[in-house]
Amino acid sequence: MNFANFDLSSLDLEEMFATYAIPYGTKLIFAILVYLIGSLVAKWLLRLIRKGLDRSHLDAMLVNFVLNILRWVFTLLVIIAAIEQLGVPTASLITLLGAAGLAVGLALKDSLQNFASGVLLILFRPFKIGDFIEAGGKEGVVEEIRIFSTQLRTPDNREITMPNGEVCSNAIINCTAKAQRRIDLVIGIGYDDDLREAKRVLEGIIASDERILKDPEPFIAVGELGASSVDILVRPWVKTEDYFKTKCDLTERIKLALDDAGISIPYPQMDIHMPAK
Repeated sequence: MNFANFDLSSLDLEEMFATYAIPYGTKLIFAILVYLIGSLVAKWLLRLIRKGLDRSHLDAMLVNFVLNILRWVFTLLVIIAAIEQLGVPTASLITLLGAAGLAVGLALKDSLQNFASGVLLILFRPFKIGDFIEAGGKEGVVEEIRIFSTQLRTPDNREITMPNGEVCSNAIINCTAKAQRRIDLVIGIGYDDDLREAKRVLEGIIASDERILKDPEPFIAVGELGASSVDILVRPWVKTEDYFKTKCDLTERIKLALDDAGISIPYPQMDIHMPAK
């Protein structure tokens, strides 16, 4: 049609409505219906898949990761199906999406690294949801691993979102992977204090705490003759969930018990001798 010579009066409004509005309006309505119905079907499928994965007793982190991937796939399929109703050739669209995906992939290589790292974290599972970890200079309880990031909750209830690439490329310390954990304390006493009495005080404190395990046996011994103190190593074992509270309690009780026994805990100091005038 030559729009330059187009005369609106030459075309009956009913004919225009029948020629353009009805066909294209129908396609648009069908596209919207396909999108809405497809979205509902996708949500239903995701719920069905979640129930199946939950019954298989897979790790919750793996379940969430798989569901996130499927949610993206289903959304893309629904959008393509809806666009097809508008008369857009899907083969050309898929080719265009492939070319665009390649360009975006080159531009977002860091994001792809995070995605690949997320897959590695799922496969090798150095930690699971609920573990307390240290990674990339951050620490906290693992709450969720997503496609591109891992979410931690700090002890003071802050939320940290770390890129998976940063998590995977650094050493990961899983503090709650084992059922038991050792408390490492270094107690310094003065050189003039009674070493045997200090060890008896420490052994008594360890023996009186029911949270401290008998096996492995607690270890108490002189570790080093320091510059200003005799350093005694105190290494009892506890259940992992009792670690932090027991460590704080022991530190306080040891300080008070040594004070009561008249045993000093020295601190670094320097003697300066001034020449006589």
